[in-house]
Amino acid sequence: MNDLSNRLLIFAINVIKFLRKLLNTPEYKVVKYQLIKSSTSSGANYEEAQGASSKADFTNKVRISLKEMRETNFWLRIIKGINTNEKLNDEIDNLVKESQELKNILGSICVKTTRKK
Repeated sequence: MNDLSNRLLIFAINVIKFLRKLLNTPEYKVVKYQLIKSSTSSGANYEEAQGASSKADFTNKVRISLKEMRETNFWLRIIKGINTNEKLNDEIDNLVKESQELKNILGSICVKTTRKK
């Protein structure tokens, strides 16, 4: 497993562990469901890219991974905006920061692979 694959895996696990700490109000249930889907999908699509059948397939999978990470970042910012438990602020900030860094890395890969065509 390469460093980025591992980082995406650890990030998804950390998101799931964090979500266990949130209330189960109706709005949180919706956001939690969406966030689990997008954060795990980003890593899964990047993992699929590692076994891509062509450069185009690789680029497509990485683009999907980037889209999912963008969505993940959005949902995390929603949680940041509605959170009332100050004890969770640092953890939310760390997850938002990590999702932003992962977005930047995946975006950079997309740009580089597009230029090589």
